[in-house]
Amino acid sequence: MDAYISVQPAATQQVLHEIRRTIHAAVPDAGEMISYGIPTITIGGHYVVYFAAWAHHISVYPVPRGDEGLATELAPYLSGKGTLKFPLAKEIPFDLIAKVAAQLAAEKR
Repeated sequence: MDAYISVQPAATQQVLHEIRRTIHAAVPDAGEMISYGIPTITIGGHYVVYFAAWAHHISVYPVPRGDEGLATELAPYLSGKGTLKFPLAKEIPFDLIAKVAAQLAAEKR
């Protein structure tokens, strides 16, 4: 994961490091791996959440289901069926990413 982050532009690296830290805080027993070429947070070797850097945004996959309140918060960031896009030109809602990670982890347990 460090290698993936290190090849991104400096400002994007900072965002990725904070997303990584945020997810680990929300899912303290999580592991890490690269899957499909992108950073993946795991529990017991099974994926929980993926995140990836793009030229103008960070994507987080998949979108958690079943929590209507969270779905409302995520609506502005939905891009397609299972992707959240967070524009790099705007403030990244790390607290929302923490909620996503915690919900996805709860779904895996």
